[in-house]
Amino acid sequence: MPVHIFGASGSGTTTLAAALAERVGHAHLDTDDFFWLPTTPKFQTVRPLEERVALLRSALDQPGGWVLSGSLCGWGDVFIPRFELVVFIYLPPDVRMARLAGREVVRYGADAIAPGGAHHAQYETFMTWAAAYDTGNVSRTLALHEQWLATLPCPILRLTTAAPIADHLDQVLARLAR
Repeated sequence: MPVHIFGASGSGTTTLAAALAERVGHAHLDTDDFFWLPTTPKFQTVRPLEERVALLRSALDQPGGWVLSGSLCGWGDVFIPRFELVVFIYLPPDVRMARLAGREVVRYGADAIAPGGAHHAQYETFMTWAAAYDTGNVSRTLALHEQWLATLPCPILRLTTAAPIADHLDQVLARLAR
């Protein structure tokens, strides 16, 4: 059951996809692992388009099923026919931004993202970008996601609450059982 789960950064797509993959015994794939070249710190250099598509194609072709998290609007449209269900997660900006701030502290440390810290500039740039999801003109927006959703031929499940992951997982599993 190929499932693609996406939404704004901080909406819980990776967490839900990992939980679903574990529950059904499939691989969890994240678009960030294909979109970005491995760097330290992470998320600095975009992988060339042909390379990321080839890598993702190879991963999706592995036996055993998969759950894919993250946005691939535009660059990964070639994979749309493989989706049996797309789950779109939308959370209010204040919830997402609070989650992201906490995640960045865990990822880099409070001192590193504080003013004067080694990752402060990167943190500020990322948080500004993430905050613009609902209304901004950035690479990944709610408007872009809605436009992309409108083109999909498969069923779509929308999750719009900050419910516990177990509740979202139950909703996805119920939808898949239909």
